[in-house]
Amino acid sequence: MKEKVMDQLQRFSKAMFIPVLILPIAGILIAVGNLFTNAKLLELLPFLDNPATKGFGSILSGSLVAILNNLGLIFCVGLAVGLADKKKSEAGFTALLGFLVFINAMNKFMALTGILFTGESLRGTGQAMVLGVQILDMGVFLGIILGITAAMVHNRFCEIEFRNAFQIYGGSRFVFIVLIPVAVLLVVVLTYVWPFVQLGITSLGVFINRSGNFGLFIYGALERLLIPTGLHHLVYTPFLYTSLGGVETIGGQVFEGARNIYYAEMADPSIGVLSQSVIWDARGISKMFGLIGACLAMYHTARPENRFKIKAILIPAAFTSFIAGVTEPIEFSFMFVAPVLFVVHAALSGLSMVVLNVLSVRSIGPNGFLDFLLYNVPLGIQKTGWPMYILVGLGFFVVYYLVFRVLITKLNLNTLGRETEGMEMKLHTKAEYKEKVAAGKDKKEGGEVNAALIIEALGGAGNIEKVDNCYTRLRLILTNPDLVKEEILKNDTGANAVVRKGNNVQVVYGLKISAVRRAVDEELGNTGNN
Repeated sequence: MKEKVMDQLQRFSKAMFIPVLILPIAGILIAVGNLFTNAKLLELLPFLDNPATKGFGSILSGSLVAILNNLGLIFCVGLAVGLADKKKSEAGFTALLGFLVFINAMNKFMALTGILFTGESLRGTGQAMVLGVQILDMGVFLGIILGITAAMVHNRFCEIEFRNAFQIYGGSRFVFIVLIPVAVLLVVVLTYVWPFVQLGITSLGVFINRSGNFGLFIYGALERLLIPTGLHHLVYTPFLYTSLGGVETIGGQVFEGARNIYYAEMADPSIGVLSQSVIWDARGISKMFGLIGACLAMYHTARPENRFKIKAILIPAAFTSFIAGVTEPIEFSFMFVAPVLFVVHAALSGLSMVVLNVLSVRSIGPNGFLDFLLYNVPLGIQKTGWPMYILVGLGFFVVYYLVFRVLITKLNLNTLGRETEGMEMKLHTKAEYKEKVAAGKDKKEGGEVNAALIIEALGGAGNIEKVDNCYTRLRLILTNPDLVKEEILKNDTGANAVVRKGNNVQVVYGLKISAVRRAVDEELGNTGNN
């Protein structure tokens, strides 16, 4: 039962990536739009001060705020696509139809039962307008519930086929037929149950906010500690996109969640200082600065004869963490050989958020330095306090370096370059990888992904029940996980780590995961999942 629960949680966590990873793109484009309307920038670059460029910036940033106002729909379709076992595009389309059915059915049911508020302002009533339809204010949870429901119905009935005159009602059409009464039943249940759920969520949000810096510390540490399970996305997502991360009224509209509030405030030039809610999205200090200090500590504590080798390993990993915010290659290098360092890393990550909050710094850099520049610099120092963010980051670089160096030497930890005789390093250089692949192993066209070897190391094609991926990991369900050859995956295919949870196996490849997934699917002949 525990393994089944973990499996479902991991599937949900991975599916959340589909809608969540779209939102930073919207945020970046909002920031770009603000560049063309920023008063200080226009003073420095007067040629931009004209109706054409200012209008373009206003349209770009203003139009993308609409995405933040329709997160329920985005999460509904995205989750349905992510959780569908097959015919994913049909699952997304059916979920969209189900969403429209649900909101209109809820509006009619609330009117019939006398619950529908008829005043001028909905503020404080627990009701909201969704696609122009007045319903209970469920926020992003509406999309999550309907997305999961649509995916479950789709997976159960998408292959049902009929004969003769009823043939047209099979497949995705039958899924929609079943989804209609399910959606109506959900309307009836949620109309009476959701107000109590919302009260509980609000109370939890109040408790977390009142816990102040302690709550921030637990949040930041837990978000790192769950990295090995792949469930860390479930920690930060509610704070970024629901009322747990704050509620603010901006430009007459109510926005929930730290990320949504930040994007909305970016698009409103009248706001002088960003709200305190933004601090829930300030997870970048450890990624951009802290882990760089950890890498330097591992380099300085390595055996002299190994330093040249691990330099070629750590520099690309550190660069990826700093620029793109992908930390797993570094974290997995010490997570299993020196777990005490990982616990310390999680604690320092939580502490960094507390320090930013104490100093009233409202900058964010969740996905590395590029995000940091695009999100914060255009808004100016007054709004974000971004120079202090950098100073705090440099301070944590020093703290990470000193703490890691002391712990590695005092506890004699087997981090990179300190392996005892006969042990192999967990990460390998790109040059070594190329040599091993070239030594009689096939190369896939357009890249260095040896899909055949990956499949062989996973126990063969017959051992693989399902292949999926998230931002950095190949996620698999295997018939017999004991057949996995970890050393081959790490040494010969470029994997950074292998994580096992029952029949669920995750192989960490970092930013090249899309090429790995595509090559493995082609080798297995998986072409029917879209």
